[in-house]
Amino acid sequence: MKAAIAPLTHRMVRVGPSPAIALEVAGRGPLVLFLHGIGGHRSTWDAQLEAVSTAFTAAAWDARGYGDSDDYPGALEFADFSDDLLRVLEHFEARTAHLVGQSMGGRIALDFYRRYPERVATLTLVDTSAGSARVASAEEVEKFLRLRKQPLLDGRTPRDIAPSVADTLIGPDTSAAVRQRVIDSLSELHVDSYLKTLDTVTRYTRVPDFASITVPTLVVVGEHDRIATPEYAREMAARIPGARLVELAGGSHVSNMDRPEDFNRALLAFLHEHTGQS
Repeated sequence: MKAAIAPLTHRMVRVGPSPAIALEVAGRGPLVLFLHGIGGHRSTWDAQLEAVSTAFTAAAWDARGYGDSDDYPGALEFADFSDDLLRVLEHFEARTAHLVGQSMGGRIALDFYRRYPERVATLTLVDTSAGSARVASAEEVEKFLRLRKQPLLDGRTPRDIAPSVADTLIGPDTSAAVRQRVIDSLSELHVDSYLKTLDTVTRYTRVPDFASITVPTLVVVGEHDRIATPEYAREMAARIPGARLVELAGGSHVSNMDRPEDFNRALLAFLHEHTGQS
């Protein structure tokens, strides 16, 4: 019989100065940073931390204003996320990191690459829409923001709106357990920080020229993603030199949660290939 494998030790890290950034960390080896979407937090990546930390230092952050990370005064600039990410790399004394970003997290990864390309080992863009030729009109952007923001401005809580928002993110094959995890994540949003993030992330357009990306890139999309659709993903992968595209059957906008085993298999194969591991 094989000996039982001891559970991996997770640790919480807070990276200062203010706003301090909280991360869940496990494992040892090259640094892999997981960046959640606009309605998530670090627990989005629980299944990935377990799998990836067997060969890497796997770290999932709470972005500023999320989870156990600090809120912050004043407006949010999109560059603030990249500055926070740079602080995280410095904390780990890592020259480079493998960035894995879902939705908003994918946009953050792209922005960080645009600003600090020498600090990025690989990019994994999960259910991410950015840089498409089909840009939403100003009217469409404002309509989306009103739908998302007005209930909170009217005094409803994140817990009140969580089920209806969750249903826009999941797909027909999403399990009840994953749907509940998405609802739980949305219920924990910090209202003021979330409102600022909605404005800034929705209006963000300064992605790098995809043709100029020179690091290995993996694009992952769920079959039933209605936000960052498979069509968007195919277009993105076609424009990034050498990019690999993985479409997860039955996946939604939270495809890494819907199909964790398939997702982890694709991600680990990609990471091992580009770190010389087998």
